[in-house]
Formats: sequence, structure tokens, C-alpha cells
Amino acid sequence: MTTNPNLASISKLSPLLTFSALGALSVVLWWGPLASLFTLALSDEQYTHILLILPISVALTFIEWKSPADPSRLGAAFGSALLLIAVGTKISVRWSGLSSPDVQLSLNILALLAWWAGAFILCFGTRAASRALFPLCFLLWIVPLPQFALNPIVTLLQQGSTASAHLLFAAAGISVEQSGMLLHLPGLTLEVAPECSSIRSSLMLLVTTMVLAQLLLRSSWRKMLVFAVALPLSVAKNGLRIFVLGALTTKVDPSFLTGKLHRQGGVIYFLIALLAIFLLLWILRRGENKQPQVPATGSVGRPIPER
Repeated sequence: MTTNPNLASISKLSPLLTFSALGALSVVLWWGPLASLFTLALSDEQYTHILLILPISVALTFIEWKSPADPSRLGAAFGSALLLIAVGTKISVRWSGLSSPDVQLSLNILALLAWWAGAFILCFGTRAASRALFPLCFLLWIVPLPQFALNPIVTLLQQGSTASAHLLFAAAGISVEQSGMLLHLPGLTLEVAPECSSIRSSLMLLVTTMVLAQLLLRSSWRKMLVFAVALPLSVAKNGLRIFVLGALTTKVDPSFLTGKLHRQGGVIYFLIALLAIFLLLWILRRGENKQPQVPATGSVGRPIPER
């Protein structure tokens, strides 16, 4: 019995075609929330990182891609359930009467991600989804935090930045007093305002760290360690920025407080923090490469002799 090559090629393409069709349908169904999401990302620096998430997730999926097996019944059932949950969530948000637009947007994007995950599992199966687990979970960075959840994070960054800058001033022997978000220096008072919390560069550092750890490390605990270090490092880099500006303003020239270093110097401290992450990754990667490898042995447990 011969197999028609055209039918075989169509069967191989059908999962990808189905996934593409479901993806296109999701754009139609969630067009409004998607437009609002990208408008938010382009207009508010607190959400700039969202623009990078989808391209990175797609690239990571292709890097780890292997030819998937035929979807199982479990994958079809699980994927279909996620699609129904996504549609149900969208309908519920539409008719729930929520007065907060940012909460509506967050829930709609969560529903969209559930649709994408369900479509992926439905089309490619659970094994393919397990291999692409990191890229799929990485998409959660697309969900914009509503203000009631974002404001406490900004406040924590303010407090951490103020405290770390206070420690640096004290370590440098510069007289300093802290009062809430204010740092009182000789002849100068610095206020760490919400816009000075450096949340954009902090989020970018966390996102970059996750991707680098996924690409360069194998063990899960090492990946988690790098991410755990990136959290306080994101605060420390902003404290360093405040310290440098305050020291230069009081010791060198007051114009530093309003100059380019203040307005555009954030990238310098981001690169310093990223360099520290690279150093940690290099150390951990060397530790993985030095792990002993078990030599090949014969049937009686002795090394196989060379011939």
C-alpha cells in the first residue's frame, strides 16, 4: 500500500496551519486589548519591556524546537479546555462590569495567553508544550500589572533605592540623613520620587537575566539563583546612581543634578548590573562544566579498552 506524498505533507503541515489559524483568530477576538496593550507599552515606560517579550518567546521556542509527536487525546482535551477557559474569561470580563480599565486589560491578556497555550498544546501535544514550557511561561511578562499591584512595587523600589544610596553615602564618609524618601546631604536634599524608582530598567534587567540564565545554564537551581541575585541588584544599581549623582553634585558641580548624567545615565548603571550578572553566569557555568563525567564502562564495570 502506497502513501500519497501530498497527503503526508498536508498531515505534517496541519498542526502548524491549525495553530496559525487559531493565532489569527485570537488577534481578531482580542484586537481591542492587544491595541491597548501596545499603546500602553509605547506610552508608559513602566511597560516598555512588554514589546520585547513576544519576539523573545518565539525565538526561544524555535531554538528548543523539535519535531513534535502526534498530539495525544490528553493534549487535545487539555488544549481544548484552555481555549474554552480563555473564551469564558473574555466573556466574563466583558459583562462583569469592572470599572477599572487596567484590571480589565490584565484579565483580557491573561485570557489571551491561555488561548495561545491551549492552541499550542492542542496542535503540538503535551510533550512539545513541556519542552517549550519556559517560552510559554515567559509570555506572562506580557500581562500588564494593574496600578493597585504596580504601585507597591514602585514604593518598594523607592525605599530600597533610598536605603542603598544611604548606605553608600555613609560608607563614603559623606554626612547624610534619611527621612522617608528624602536624603539630606550638606547643602542638598535628594528626593527619590516614583519616577526615580528605575522600574523600567529593573524590569528589563529581570527579563534579560531570565533569558540569559535559560540559554547559558542547565540546572534549575542555578537559574533560580541568578534570578534571585538580579532582584536586589536591580535596587542596588539605582542606589548607586543616586549616590553618584549626589556625590558629584555636592563635591564637583551642582549642574550634575540637572545634566545628561541624571536624565540619560540610567543605561550606564544597567550595563554595570548586567556585567555583574554575566560574571555570576560565567562562574556558575564553569561550575557546571567541571562536574565529573562518568566514563564509559564495559559489562564488568571496567573501562572499555581502545582498539
